[in-house]
Amino acid sequence: MTAAAIRSVLGEAEWRSRAATHRERVDTLAGPYLRARAAGAKHPVLDFLFTYYGHKPAQLRRWHPGFGVALSGATEYTGLRGYHRIDSPGGESEPMVTADPEFLRARADAASYIADLLRATASRPPQLSCFGLHEWAMVYRTGEVRHDAVPLRLGAEGTDAVVESMPVRCTHFDAFRFFTPSAVPRNNRQLTRAGQIDSEQPGCLHANMDLYKWGFKLTPLVSSDLLLDCFALARDARELDMRASPYDLRAHGYDPVRIETPAGRAEYVREQAGIADRAAGLRSELLAALESLLQQNFRGGSTARSTM
Repeated sequence: MTAAAIRSVLGEAEWRSRAATHRERVDTLAGPYLRARAAGAKHPVLDFLFTYYGHKPAQLRRWHPGFGVALSGATEYTGLRGYHRIDSPGGESEPMVTADPEFLRARADAASYIADLLRATASRPPQLSCFGLHEWAMVYRTGEVRHDAVPLRLGAEGTDAVVESMPVRCTHFDAFRFFTPSAVPRNNRQLTRAGQIDSEQPGCLHANMDLYKWGFKLTPLVSSDLLLDCFALARDARELDMRASPYDLRAHGYDPVRIETPAGRAEYVREQAGIADRAAGLRSELLAALESLLQQNFRGGSTARSTM
């Protein structure tokens, strides 16, 4: 990438200030998880955001400006994956660093698939009738539980009775694939990885949490400001996910959403709708960022399209 291709240049004082603000926000959002980890304990709600997704706190704390923005005086970014050095216009100051277009070309397939998935998801109306039963289906008729450090709020029999009392309408393959064998045929449709683009819908908590995943998969091409907004949404969605789950988390400060009752289901739908509204804006921002990246890649002489 030549200096002429850079949209903007951030001076050292400016980008270091933005990076410090970013780290402070990460530490606030991830604080309960970080404190639990420091004490050698697990956090029954927030662990998911770092263990299942696999993007570590140290990675999230590093701020990235996104593709097309150069940083002056950022020697510590030299050698980081996805970055390269460019000369300043006129060569009068030290070299700058920016996201590498070769890294973009290597990620074009992923960016294209993610953009297709986000576009398809946004095109559908939100479905708000699942009531978070996916977590219940993961422990249906089994002696094993996924979160063995916390008890089942209604016990095993009570949990099974809730699953059997209403339709299971999961639309997210990465939740469905953890259903117990007895729960799989209870879902109203059989989901597959190949059909993910055809089944995702914008009311799903996990589809909305995944905006964070899609963002960090393209680090450092996507700005950390957008990524952290997606993380904040994922954290709130995960809290609702687990409050509505069969687990009793009151000892950890989480009041249950009792989806086995009409009032609990109404509460779940209200909170789920709020998450979906926030996700719609972030999905649009992330899709716009990906479309811009793909246009940049096309201008660079390479196009790519496939699944993940």
